[in-house]
Amino acid sequence: MAKMALFGAGGAIGRSIGSALSLRGESYRVVGRDRTKLQTTFGADPLAEIVIWDPNSPASVKSAAEGVDTLIYMVGVDYWKFALHPELMRKTLEGAVAAEVKNIILIGTVYPYGRLQTANPIREDHPRNPHTFKGKMRKAQEDLVMQAHVDGRIRAAVLRLPDFYGPGDPKSLLDSAVHAAVTGGTAELLGPIDRPHEFVFVPDVGPVLCQLAANPDAFGKIWHLAGAGVTTQRALVHEMERQVGHLIKTRVIGKTLLRVAGLFSPMMRELVEMNYLLTEPLVMDDSALQRLIGPIHKTSYAEGLRQTLLAARA
Repeated sequence: MAKMALFGAGGAIGRSIGSALSLRGESYRVVGRDRTKLQTTFGADPLAEIVIWDPNSPASVKSAAEGVDTLIYMVGVDYWKFALHPELMRKTLEGAVAAEVKNIILIGTVYPYGRLQTANPIREDHPRNPHTFKGKMRKAQEDLVMQAHVDGRIRAAVLRLPDFYGPGDPKSLLDSAVHAAVTGGTAELLGPIDRPHEFVFVPDVGPVLCQLAANPDAFGKIWHLAGAGVTTQRALVHEMERQVGHLIKTRVIGKTLLRVAGLFSPMMRELVEMNYLLTEPLVMDDSALQRLIGPIHKTSYAEGLRQTLLAARA
Protein backbone atom coordinates (compact mmCIF):
# COMPACT_ATOMS: atom_id res chain seq x y z
CA MET A 1 0.00 0.00 0.00
CA ALA A 2 1.33 3.43 -0.97
CA LYS A 3 2.13 5.68 1.97
CA MET A 4 2.19 8.86 -0.12
CA ALA A 5 -0.30 10.18 -2.67
CA LEU A 6 0.62 12.85 -5.19
CA PHE A 7 -2.49 14.86 -6.02
CA GLY A 8 -2.08 16.70 -9.32
CA ALA A 9 0.85 14.45 -10.21
CA GLY A 10 0.80 15.05 -13.96
CA GLY A 11 3.08 18.10 -13.89
CA ALA A 12 6.82 18.50 -13.63
CA ILE A 13 6.94 18.55 -9.81
CA GLY A 14 4.83 15.41 -9.59
CA ARG A 15 7.25 13.61 -11.89
CA SER A 16 10.17 14.75 -9.74
CA ILE A 17 8.60 13.48 -6.52
CA GLY A 18 7.59 10.20 -8.14
CA SER A 19 11.15 9.67 -9.38
CA ALA A 20 12.56 10.37 -5.92
CA LEU A 21 10.16 7.92 -4.27
CA SER A 22 10.92 5.28 -6.87
CA LEU A 23 14.66 5.64 -6.29
CA ARG A 24 13.99 5.10 -2.58
CA GLY A 25 12.08 1.92 -3.41
CA GLU A 26 8.85 3.33 -1.99
CA SER A 27 5.47 2.69 -3.56
CA TYR A 28 3.35 5.77 -4.21
CA ARG A 29 0.01 6.80 -5.63
CA VAL A 30 -0.43 9.32 -8.42
CA VAL A 31 -3.79 11.04 -8.57
CA GLY A 32 -5.08 13.08 -11.47
CA ARG A 33 -7.88 13.68 -13.94
CA ASP A 34 -6.21 12.39 -17.11
CA ARG A 35 -5.52 8.64 -17.04
CA THR A 36 -3.71 8.70 -20.38
CA LYS A 37 -1.31 11.37 -19.18
CA LEU A 38 -0.62 9.57 -15.90
CA GLN A 39 -0.18 6.26 -17.70
CA THR A 40 2.33 7.83 -20.08
CA THR A 41 4.30 9.38 -17.23
CA PHE A 42 4.13 6.71 -14.53
CA GLY A 43 2.87 3.55 -16.24
CA ALA A 44 6.32 1.99 -16.55
CA ASP A 45 7.03 2.31 -12.82
CA PRO A 46 5.78 -0.76 -10.92
CA LEU A 47 5.86 1.26 -7.70
CA ALA A 48 3.31 3.79 -9.00
CA GLU A 49 -0.41 3.26 -8.46
CA ILE A 50 -2.56 5.34 -10.82
CA VAL A 51 -5.87 6.71 -9.49
CA ILE A 52 -8.34 9.00 -11.25
CA TRP A 53 -10.34 11.53 -9.22
CA ASP A 54 -12.85 14.32 -9.44
CA PRO A 55 -11.37 17.23 -7.44
CA ASN A 56 -14.79 18.83 -7.12
CA SER A 57 -16.10 15.90 -5.08
CA PRO A 58 -14.97 15.33 -1.47
CA ALA A 59 -16.21 11.74 -1.83
CA SER A 60 -13.91 11.24 -4.81
CA VAL A 61 -11.05 12.82 -2.86
CA LYS A 62 -11.74 10.46 0.04
CA SER A 63 -11.66 7.46 -2.26
CA ALA A 64 -8.40 8.61 -3.88
CA ALA A 65 -6.78 9.22 -0.48
CA GLU A 66 -7.88 6.03 1.29
CA GLY A 67 -5.04 4.19 2.97
CA VAL A 68 -2.25 6.77 2.54
CA ASP A 69 -0.43 8.59 5.32
CA THR A 70 0.67 11.71 3.44
CA LEU A 71 -0.99 13.70 0.67
CA ILE A 72 1.14 16.01 -1.49
CA TYR A 73 -1.04 18.67 -3.08
CA MET A 74 0.07 20.33 -6.32
CA VAL A 75 -3.20 20.56 -8.22
CA GLY A 76 -3.00 23.15 -10.97
CA VAL A 77 -5.73 25.21 -12.56
CA ASP A 78 -5.75 27.37 -15.67
CA TYR A 79 -4.11 30.72 -15.00
CA TRP A 80 -7.42 32.48 -15.62
CA LYS A 81 -9.27 30.21 -13.16
CA PHE A 82 -7.35 30.95 -9.96
CA ALA A 83 -10.60 31.52 -8.07
CA LEU A 84 -10.88 27.71 -7.99
CA HIS A 85 -7.81 27.23 -5.79
CA PRO A 86 -9.41 27.82 -2.34
CA GLU A 87 -12.52 25.78 -3.12
CA LEU A 88 -10.54 22.83 -4.48
CA MET A 89 -8.30 22.99 -1.42
CA ARG A 90 -11.31 22.97 0.91
CA LYS A 91 -12.81 19.90 -0.81
CA THR A 92 -9.47 18.11 -0.78
CA LEU A 93 -9.07 18.76 2.94
CA GLU A 94 -12.58 17.45 3.61
CA GLY A 95 -11.90 14.27 1.69
CA ALA A 96 -8.43 13.77 3.17
CA VAL A 97 -9.68 14.18 6.73
CA ALA A 98 -12.55 11.77 6.03
CA ALA A 99 -9.99 9.25 4.72
CA GLU A 100 -7.94 9.72 7.92
CA VAL A 101 -4.88 10.97 6.06
CA LYS A 102 -2.34 12.03 8.67
CA ASN A 103 -0.35 14.67 6.78
CA ILE A 104 -0.73 17.09 3.90
CA ILE A 105 1.95 19.19 2.21
CA LEU A 106 0.95 21.97 -0.15
CA ILE A 107 3.43 22.86 -2.88
CA GLY A 108 3.19 26.63 -2.75
CA THR A 109 4.49 29.73 -4.49
CA VAL A 110 5.74 33.21 -3.61
CA TYR A 111 2.45 34.76 -4.76
CA PRO A 112 1.00 35.18 -1.23
CA TYR A 113 3.83 37.53 -0.24
CA GLY A 114 2.93 40.26 -2.68
CA ARG A 115 5.59 42.89 -3.20
CA LEU A 116 8.94 42.74 -1.48
CA GLN A 117 8.81 44.52 1.90
CA THR A 118 12.26 43.64 3.24
CA ALA A 119 15.68 43.09 1.74
CA ASN A 120 16.33 39.98 -0.35
CA PRO A 121 16.63 37.12 0.36
CA ILE A 122 13.41 36.79 2.34
CA ARG A 123 12.63 34.31 5.10
CA GLU A 124 9.34 32.58 5.80
CA ASP A 125 8.33 35.34 8.23
CA HIS A 126 8.11 37.92 5.43
CA PRO A 127 4.63 39.55 5.59
CA ARG A 128 1.99 37.95 3.41
CA ASN A 129 0.28 40.93 1.86
CA PRO A 130 -0.77 39.97 -1.67
CA HIS A 131 -1.95 42.80 -3.90
CA THR A 132 -2.89 40.60 -6.87
CA PHE A 133 -5.94 38.39 -7.28
CA LYS A 134 -3.76 35.32 -7.81
CA GLY A 135 -1.76 36.11 -4.69
CA LYS A 136 -4.96 36.44 -2.66
CA MET A 137 -6.24 33.10 -3.95
CA ARG A 138 -2.96 31.38 -3.12
CA LYS A 139 -2.95 32.95 0.34
CA ALA A 140 -6.51 31.72 0.93
CA GLN A 141 -5.37 28.25 -0.12
CA GLU A 142 -2.47 28.35 2.35
CA ASP A 143 -4.74 29.65 5.11
CA LEU A 144 -7.13 26.72 4.70
CA VAL A 145 -4.29 24.21 4.95
CA MET A 146 -2.63 25.78 7.96
CA GLN A 147 -5.94 26.34 9.77
CA ALA A 148 -6.70 22.63 9.37
CA HIS A 149 -3.41 21.97 11.19
CA VAL A 150 -4.25 24.44 13.97
CA ASP A 151 -7.67 22.80 14.36
CA GLY A 152 -6.05 19.38 14.74
CA ARG A 153 -7.81 17.93 11.69
CA ILE A 154 -4.60 17.01 9.87
CA ARG A 155 -0.89 17.80 10.14
CA ALA A 156 -0.03 20.34 7.46
CA ALA A 157 2.93 22.14 5.94
CA VAL A 158 3.64 24.32 2.92
CA LEU A 159 6.76 24.09 0.75
CA ARG A 160 7.19 27.26 -1.30
CA LEU A 161 9.10 27.06 -4.57
CA PRO A 162 10.45 29.79 -6.84
CA ASP A 163 10.09 29.52 -10.62
CA PHE A 164 11.39 26.18 -11.82
CA TYR A 165 12.83 24.68 -14.98
CA GLY A 166 14.03 21.34 -16.20
CA PRO A 167 13.53 18.54 -18.72
CA GLY A 168 10.01 18.38 -20.09
CA ASP A 169 8.69 21.45 -18.28
CA PRO A 170 6.66 23.41 -20.86
CA LYS A 171 5.47 25.96 -18.29
CA SER A 172 8.94 27.23 -17.40
CA LEU A 173 9.87 30.82 -18.15
CA LEU A 174 12.87 29.34 -19.96
CA ASP A 175 11.00 26.83 -22.12
CA SER A 176 10.85 29.03 -25.22
CA ALA A 177 14.58 29.71 -25.01
CA VAL A 178 15.33 26.00 -24.63
CA HIS A 179 13.39 25.16 -27.77
CA ALA A 180 14.90 28.06 -29.69
CA ALA A 181 18.35 26.84 -28.69
CA VAL A 182 17.63 23.34 -30.00
CA THR A 183 15.37 23.89 -33.01
CA GLY A 184 15.96 27.50 -33.99
CA GLY A 185 13.35 30.21 -34.13
CA THR A 186 12.93 33.03 -31.66
CA ALA A 187 12.79 32.71 -27.90
CA GLU A 188 9.94 34.73 -26.43
CA LEU A 189 10.90 35.77 -22.92
CA LEU A 190 8.78 37.56 -20.35
CA GLY A 191 10.72 40.62 -19.33
CA PRO A 192 12.60 42.44 -18.15
CA ILE A 193 15.26 39.72 -18.43
CA ASP A 194 18.16 41.51 -16.69
CA ARG A 195 16.70 41.63 -13.18
CA PRO A 196 17.89 39.19 -10.49
CA HIS A 197 15.89 35.97 -10.46
CA GLU A 198 16.16 32.44 -9.12
CA PHE A 199 15.09 29.08 -10.49
CA VAL A 200 14.98 25.63 -8.95
CA PHE A 201 15.86 22.63 -11.11
CA VAL A 202 12.80 20.36 -11.10
CA PRO A 203 14.64 17.06 -10.37
CA ASP A 204 16.07 18.65 -7.19
CA VAL A 205 12.60 19.13 -5.69
CA GLY A 206 11.57 15.49 -5.24
CA PRO A 207 14.35 14.44 -2.83
CA VAL A 208 13.76 17.54 -0.70
CA LEU A 209 10.03 16.86 -0.50
CA CYS A 210 10.66 13.26 0.56
CA GLN A 211 12.95 14.39 3.37
CA LEU A 212 10.48 17.05 4.48
CA ALA A 213 7.54 14.64 4.55
CA ALA A 214 9.51 12.18 6.69
CA ASN A 215 10.37 14.77 9.35
CA PRO A 216 7.67 15.25 12.02
CA ASP A 217 9.07 18.69 12.85
CA ALA A 218 8.16 19.88 9.34
CA PHE A 219 4.47 20.19 10.10
CA GLY A 220 2.68 23.28 11.29
CA LYS A 221 5.13 25.47 9.35
CA ILE A 222 5.80 27.06 5.97
CA TRP A 223 9.16 26.36 4.32
CA HIS A 224 11.20 27.84 1.49
CA LEU A 225 13.17 25.91 -1.10
CA ALA A 226 15.35 28.46 -2.87
CA GLY A 227 16.94 28.11 -6.28
CA ALA A 228 20.57 27.48 -7.19
CA GLY A 229 21.55 31.09 -6.60
CA VAL A 230 20.62 34.44 -8.09
CA THR A 231 20.93 34.78 -11.85
CA THR A 232 19.08 36.51 -14.71
CA GLN A 233 17.16 35.18 -17.67
CA ARG A 234 19.70 36.83 -19.97
CA ALA A 235 22.58 35.06 -18.22
CA LEU A 236 20.84 31.72 -18.66
CA VAL A 237 20.25 32.40 -22.36
CA HIS A 238 23.96 33.17 -22.70
CA GLU A 239 24.77 29.87 -20.98
CA MET A 240 22.52 28.03 -23.44
CA GLU A 241 24.27 29.82 -26.32
CA ARG A 242 27.61 28.68 -24.93
CA GLN A 243 26.44 25.09 -24.74
CA VAL A 244 24.81 24.87 -28.18
CA GLY A 245 27.47 26.94 -29.93
CA HIS A 246 25.26 29.55 -31.58
CA LEU A 247 23.34 32.71 -30.75
CA ILE A 248 19.67 32.52 -29.80
CA LYS A 249 17.25 35.07 -31.21
CA THR A 250 15.16 36.59 -28.44
CA ARG A 251 12.07 38.74 -28.19
CA VAL A 252 11.35 40.27 -24.80
CA ILE A 253 7.69 40.67 -23.90
CA GLY A 254 7.30 43.36 -21.28
CA LYS A 255 4.18 44.55 -19.50
CA THR A 256 2.98 46.75 -22.37
CA LEU A 257 3.20 43.92 -24.90
CA LEU A 258 1.52 41.60 -22.42
CA ARG A 259 -1.44 43.98 -22.23
CA VAL A 260 -1.73 44.04 -26.02
CA ALA A 261 -1.37 40.25 -26.33
CA GLY A 262 -3.93 39.89 -23.57
CA LEU A 263 -6.58 41.26 -25.89
CA PHE A 264 -6.34 37.97 -27.78
CA SER A 265 -4.98 35.49 -25.21
CA PRO A 266 -6.47 34.78 -21.75
CA MET A 267 -3.07 33.49 -20.59
CA MET A 268 -1.24 36.66 -21.61
CA ARG A 269 -3.93 38.79 -20.02
CA GLU A 270 -3.50 36.99 -16.71
CA LEU A 271 0.28 37.37 -16.78
CA VAL A 272 0.02 41.16 -16.58
CA GLU A 273 -0.69 41.37 -12.84
CA MET A 274 2.18 39.00 -12.03
CA ASN A 275 4.77 40.90 -14.06
CA TYR A 276 5.90 42.62 -10.85
CA LEU A 277 7.80 39.43 -9.94
CA LEU A 278 10.10 40.16 -12.89
CA THR A 279 10.46 43.90 -12.26
CA GLU A 280 10.66 43.69 -8.44
CA PRO A 281 12.63 40.50 -7.74
CA LEU A 282 11.79 38.34 -4.76
CA VAL A 283 14.48 35.85 -3.74
CA MET A 284 13.99 33.25 -1.01
CA ASP A 285 16.20 32.22 1.90
CA ASP A 286 15.94 28.49 2.65
CA SER A 287 18.35 28.34 5.59
CA ALA A 288 15.51 27.20 7.88
CA LEU A 289 14.82 24.21 5.64
CA GLN A 290 18.51 23.33 5.57
CA ARG A 291 18.64 23.44 9.36
CA LEU A 292 15.74 21.00 9.40
CA ILE A 293 16.82 18.44 6.81
CA GLY A 294 20.51 19.19 6.31
CA PRO A 295 22.42 20.34 3.21
CA ILE A 296 20.33 20.49 0.04
CA HIS A 297 21.73 19.41 -3.31
CA LYS A 298 21.18 22.12 -5.89
CA THR A 299 22.10 21.44 -9.48
CA SER A 300 24.10 24.27 -11.01
CA TYR A 301 22.43 26.29 -13.74
CA ALA A 302 25.05 25.10 -16.25
CA GLU A 303 24.38 21.44 -15.47
CA GLY A 304 20.62 21.90 -15.23
CA LEU A 305 20.53 23.57 -18.63
CA ARG A 306 22.74 20.84 -20.09
CA GLN A 307 20.24 18.19 -18.99
CA THR A 308 17.27 20.29 -20.13
CA LEU A 309 18.75 20.89 -23.59
CA LEU A 310 19.63 17.20 -23.90
CA ALA A 311 16.03 16.21 -23.13
CA ALA A 312 14.70 18.77 -25.63
CA ARG A 313 16.81 17.17 -28.37
CA ALA A 314 15.43 13.70 -27.69
